Formats: sequence, C-alpha cells, structure tokens
Amino acid sequence: MQTLEEKKSLLASAYLAKGTIGNVGMPGAPIAHFSLVVNAASGTATGLVEITQAIDAKPIEVKVNGTIRHTGYGNVTKIVNLEGEYVVSVPPPAIGSYLQKFSAYLDIDNSWNGTGGFTYGNQHIKDVPVTAEN
Repeated sequence: MQTLEEKKSLLASAYLAKGTIGNVGMPGAPIAHFSLVVNAASGTATGLVEITQAIDAKPIEVKVNGTIRHTGYGNVTKIVNLEGEYVVSVPPPAIGSYLQKFSAYLDIDNSWNGTGGFTYGNQHIKDVPVTAEN
C-alpha cells in the first residue's frame, strides 16, 4: 500500500505531452497527433492518438499505452514506444468490423522534438519529424 507522500510524488511526476508525428507540411501525408499523460516516475504514457490524412474524411482515434526509456546521452534523451488498437468498419455490402493494431516510436529530446514513425493497417510511416505542441 502506498503512503500519501508516495501518491503525491507520483502525481507530481505526471505531465501532459502533445505533438505530431509526420510531415505536417506535405499534402496528403498521414499525421499522428498525440496527447499523452506521462508518468515520469514509472516511465509510462497513456493517452490518445488521432491519425489524419487529407484524403480520408474521418480521422482514426486510437487509445494508446506506452513506455519511455531514458538514454542518458546525446540529442535523443528519450525513446517512446506506443501501442493501441482501433476499430475498422467494413464498407458495404459487407457487414462487420474488426480491430486493427497501431504502433509508434519516438526518438526525442527532453522537449519532445525529434524523429519517429508509426504503423497502422498497411501503412508504415518511418523517419518523420516529431514536433511538440506544448
């Protein structure tokens, strides 16, 4: 059982990280917008990712969980891995839906800027900018 002081310490180490993964200025490029609650003490992140693309009318929303590892050297001070699933509806005349996997990686500095990539469905986006919105 955690003491009140331990609970306060964990709460104080939580912060919000928001940003994008992808080539924001490129027409038609898929962009992953993330909003994460990061628990620095445990090295975990939980939140939402919304994937938008100019050719798709409806954004994809994914609930994600992930881990954060600290490298301790160089410009890349954190490595973040996120995973989640989202529902895909089958277009008519078929009926039904299924779960599709999502994953992302971020090689970032302390300000949450760097490079990364993400995978959803058959799409694999690699080595694109990660930009913080905080």
